[in-house]
Amino acid sequence: YGLGQFEVVRDSIFWTYLRSPWWCALIAFSLNSGAYATEIIRGAVATTPKGQIEAAMALGLRKWQVYALIIIPSALRRALPQYGNEVVFMLHGSSIASIITIQDILGAGRTLNARYYLAYEGFLTAAVFYMAVTLVCVLTFRALERRFLRHLAPR
Repeated sequence: YGLGQFEVVRDSIFWTYLRSPWWCALIAFSLNSGAYATEIIRGAVATTPKGQIEAAMALGLRKWQVYALIIIPSALRRALPQYGNEVVFMLHGSSIASIITIQDILGAGRTLNARYYLAYEGFLTAAVFYMAVTLVCVLTFRALERRFLRHLAPR
């Protein structure tokens, strides 16, 4: 949100977006989460067992078919737990948005504290909301992991 201090940025066509704190937060969170998600997927693709790839090639599949039918589905299954962690980390990181004047859950707690001197009520309510949303995310990803990683469960 501090890019407005540079005249080059204020005179550019991007200033219509960058002057809004909402767009700055969206761009920052998208770049951050995108970088982590890309690395998670890259790592999952890189750890695909060579035997699976050789077996697919032995069946006569083309390279794009190997990726579409073997490597990508297998990598996405393996990346699911790490991506679930990333979603929860981004949810917790979103509380930073209140620093740049975006009203989020934590920002609402701060407003209650500043306006009505209700420190406990505002922040405890924010904590309960964050806990509820985190619980929903965790349970959703746990259900997805149970569904897609069933073949790895002990019998």
